[in-house]
Amino acid sequence: QIQLVESGGGLVQAGGSLRLSCAASGLLFSFNDMGWYRQAPGKQRELVATITSGGTSNYGDSVKGRFTISRDNAKSTVYLQMNSLKSEDTAVYYCNAKRRYNNYWGQGTQVTVSS
Repeated sequence: QIQLVESGGGLVQAGGSLRLSCAASGLLFSFNDMGWYRQAPGKQRELVATITSGGTSNYGDSVKGRFTISRDNAKSTVYLQMNSLKSEDTAVYYCNAKRRYNNYWGQGTQVTVSS
């Protein structure tokens, strides 16, 4: 059974930092492209950051320069370091794993940034 379990969300003041983790199981982690997406109330889910199996990262425009995605294949875990958080970063953050035609999602973790 494939599972993606996010952790590290919570309440933080504007300007603060959080690090999200996503632990994967049941899949060949190192072969999967991994990503973080987010969805705020009343809005569509949007790309935050992705990292390929080869380690190439990509970021949404709104988080460039503030967020960093990384992966530890030995731990089957992907991370999202979030710095200089803003109130508009408030959302549920979802972990994603992709390989060929397979696409998996975690249950999400809430991040709330107070201004």
